[in-house]
Amino acid sequence: MPAKLLFASVAYARYEKEQTLPCKFERMLEQSGLGPRLKDKTVAIKMHVGDGVSYSTIPPVFVRSLVDYVRKNGGDCYITDHYVQARHPERRGYTDANLGCPVLEACAHTGKYVYPISADFKTLRHIDIAGLIHDADFLIDFSHVKGHGCCAFGGACKNIAMGCVTDRTRHELHALEGGLSWDADKCVHCDQCIGACNHHANEFGEDGQYEINFHHCTLCQHCAKVCPTGAITLDNHGYADFQQGMAIATKTVLEKFLPDNVYYINVLLQITALCDCWGLTTPGLVPDIGILAGGDMVAIERASLDMIRVEDLVKVGVPRGYELSGHGHLFERLHGKDPFAQLDALESVGLGRPGYELVTVD
Repeated sequence: MPAKLLFASVAYARYEKEQTLPCKFERMLEQSGLGPRLKDKTVAIKMHVGDGVSYSTIPPVFVRSLVDYVRKNGGDCYITDHYVQARHPERRGYTDANLGCPVLEACAHTGKYVYPISADFKTLRHIDIAGLIHDADFLIDFSHVKGHGCCAFGGACKNIAMGCVTDRTRHELHALEGGLSWDADKCVHCDQCIGACNHHANEFGEDGQYEINFHHCTLCQHCAKVCPTGAITLDNHGYADFQQGMAIATKTVLEKFLPDNVYYINVLLQITALCDCWGLTTPGLVPDIGILAGGDMVAIERASLDMIRVEDLVKVGVPRGYELSGHGHLFERLHGKDPFAQLDALESVGLGRPGYELVTVD
């Protein structure tokens, strides 16, 4: 049977408060049946708090509605992500006072509160689950859907696979794609790669050679993405391995929870080309769509991708002068990677099926 997904559209018929998305989102939560499942549980709401000058993360009005719903139904919740304090979530309105619950570092303030789990998939050897994710009774995977240079798009899967683990796991996941190579002949020493690194893992030595501190590097490839001359590249392209690793990491995190104690909410607003971790926001690729919710990860990711159509492209969302490729999903045309490969990997480890039926929230 196809999974039933709730869908609240941004479309409206009248200039009325009840026609707006925040009110539809409140009705969506009421229709979700989550209430009784939250009673007396500790609920981790995993979301990306953004970084730098980004402003495309989930608007606080929706986060507060979700928190109020959890608390009204007897749950004790907190918002969590990694690098929370360093990312200054208060700049995007994510404060305890605004949201009605704590905003906490997933690995605690020391960054060392983790539960290591062994893995055995090529370079992926450790899946270190963040302590505040592991200790929760219930997980609400609250994701902002957007493009992503490494995995084509980021949604429910990436929010867990990359956001509920440590740097060690993120590094091992990115290593599945390949290492980084630097071509001195192409390098113009513009330093854009240095500024793009969120982990202070690269520098030019006194001899002008590009140096990477792989203890800090997560192989996120921000440096390669911004290099104007192509001097920094991946030395191989294990895209399918990376997606499989993401699926394995996601499954490992979710195995901590009872099957009925996980729920997915995908927010399809300001769908940008890049992940929120870049610390910047570009114009949306397509018009705002709405919010999806349900209990099947593969189905909700599939529905999200189906709604993001190349026919709806807003050209200002793509850098000037950049030419999209001529085939595949919009994210594939933008990043050269098939987003549906992520769904295949998730399905292969038993995290859902792609079939779905939409139930529209009026």
